Amino acid sequence: MTAAAESTTRDRLVEAARELFWDQGYRATGIAQILKKAEARSGSLYHFFPTKEDLLLAVLEKYRVQLRPWLLDPIFQRVTDPIERIFALLDGYRQGLILSDCKQGCPIGNLALEVGSQLPAAREGIEENFRGWSAGVRECLEEASGRLPEGADLERISLFVLTTMEGAVMLARSYQSLEPYDSAVSSLRDYFERLLEDGSTWSAPKPAQKGTRR
Repeated sequence: MTAAAESTTRDRLVEAARELFWDQGYRATGIAQILKKAEARSGSLYHFFPTKEDLLLAVLEKYRVQLRPWLLDPIFQRVTDPIERIFALLDGYRQGLILSDCKQGCPIGNLALEVGSQLPAAREGIEENFRGWSAGVRECLEEASGRLPEGADLERISLFVLTTMEGAVMLARSYQSLEPYDSAVSSLRDYFERLLEDGSTWSAPKPAQKGTRR
């Protein structure tokens, strides 16, 4: 088998696994299903991925590498305002909920709930994906930093956005309704509007001196 053919087979296996893991979960997906979808033989799979977990790690790596070209760049190119980019990103997840009738959520969040506490290597891959997502939001915040309160903790705000999205997606799937998602994003919008409104006057509180009483 040529190097190009090997690469194509490997890519098909990873993409087939990615789609199946997202659609029905990691544990519910069988090797036979992956082979059928990828149109590959078992020997090829075990040549590239000795275990199913190795295939999962490859899927997580694909998500990490493709985060920008798949998710961030299209939004950043279409939306110029950095704060609105954040909400365009959140709207993308809303559209995904609509297309799946609130049955499919964030693929990384799904894997975090299913295997994050049981497979240490996978958990690290999940963390890397979450950090990459948060970094994309922080990039927007840094671009808008002149409009935000002086001393605002951009890392904490970006984590807050991620937490809002993941929690809102989970509730939308649980309730089979967009209402909790829209409510959470609306509250986040209000939070940002208050930050932007106070940006010219607000300053971060100074930490208490050691040994002083509050």
